Amino acid sequence: MNKSSRRSFLSSAALAGAATLRPLEAFAQAVDRTPKSSSPSDLKITDVRCGYIRGGHGLFVKVHTNQGIWGCGEGADATVGTYHLVKSFGRRLQGQSPLNPNRLFEQIRKSGFFEGAQSGMFVAVLTAVETALWDLAGKALGVPVYQLLGGKFRDKVRLYMDTALYQFRLPEPEQFAKAAKESVDMGFTAVKFDLDQANDPNKYDRFNWTASPAELQRMVDQMSAAREAVGPNIDICADMHGRYDLPTGQQVARLMEPIRLMWLEEPVPAENTDAYKIITQSTSTPICAGENVYLAYGFRPLLEAGAVDIIMPDLQKAGGLGEAQRIANLSNLYYVPFAPHMVASYLGAMASAHVCASVPNFMILEWQTYFHSDPMFQEIVSFDGPMVDKGFLPLSEKPGIGVEINEDGMRKYATEGVPFFE
Repeated sequence: MNKSSRRSFLSSAALAGAATLRPLEAFAQAVDRTPKSSSPSDLKITDVRCGYIRGGHGLFVKVHTNQGIWGCGEGADATVGTYHLVKSFGRRLQGQSPLNPNRLFEQIRKSGFFEGAQSGMFVAVLTAVETALWDLAGKALGVPVYQLLGGKFRDKVRLYMDTALYQFRLPEPEQFAKAAKESVDMGFTAVKFDLDQANDPNKYDRFNWTASPAELQRMVDQMSAAREAVGPNIDICADMHGRYDLPTGQQVARLMEPIRLMWLEEPVPAENTDAYKIITQSTSTPICAGENVYLAYGFRPLLEAGAVDIIMPDLQKAGGLGEAQRIANLSNLYYVPFAPHMVASYLGAMASAHVCASVPNFMILEWQTYFHSDPMFQEIVSFDGPMVDKGFLPLSEKPGIGVEINEDGMRKYATEGVPFFE
């Protein structure tokens, strides 16, 4: 061995020995070599700004920091008139590190114990802010959100198409069949239809929650047409939007048994656990509920009582991404599938997908037909690649959520009379 080779060998051996003797030091060096978007120890929240669309029913939040990076989040439905609540949360977060989403979530929730922090607008707005914190943490550390949630079970997320036939006045069975076939032709393996029709002339009146025999027959005819159009191997769901009473819920569930639904959604309002248990135990049709239930606490009674077969929290309303994972893990203890409701933008869809990828009991995620028909939903966000691929949402591998708010695109759809990202 020549001197040069010997010197090189000894030098390499010494380095290897040092790493063996000082593993923590070697680990620290590896961490230091890891690319980061910022210096996490110095990262502080400076401001929280927001914008609204859909008359205030769509809330978009940006959490800004002292290092020029930000996080994006979204809240849905229970957000009308909440601008000052967003700003209040922002003041509580100023000067703190955004890398502790769970801690900041608990800090705001517990400080709002007498402000309505159990449900409703408070939790919906907190959901948007909490989601933005996860996005920001992922960007700061250079990893996708699913990695912060403990890793992924799957690379893509299965979707069902909400056909939104409620937009038509009294759609005929032929329209159900056509919409089902179109969804399957697009690559979706599951579709959903709405059974509640406020303008049905056979309703007793607008306030009576009991369905008439003619209403019941309409529902059977519509869903039978959809099943016949797509055959036995496509999943079909039916949504009643909590607009009926217990006897009607029982009747519809039994009438749907020959159609073999993936689930019957919210035949009665979800706040009555006992009513759900009666319906669920009276039928072989799976019963699904939860889009208006908040926090893991809200799902505990439904799960403990065996009142539902499938849960469907809205991850833009129920408490955020960390809380969504807690809800999924809670339902997993009861062997209940997790199938989130989703009526938000592609930002909300991808944020939901990170949670869906991170839990074992994920079943399917809602997808809206307006993504394909309304240009607004392409304009208000920025993202790479196609939104959907043959009925699946490809999980983003970019740091954070992987979808950005496009303020310029959103501005023309902004809700009048409300400050826009100010």
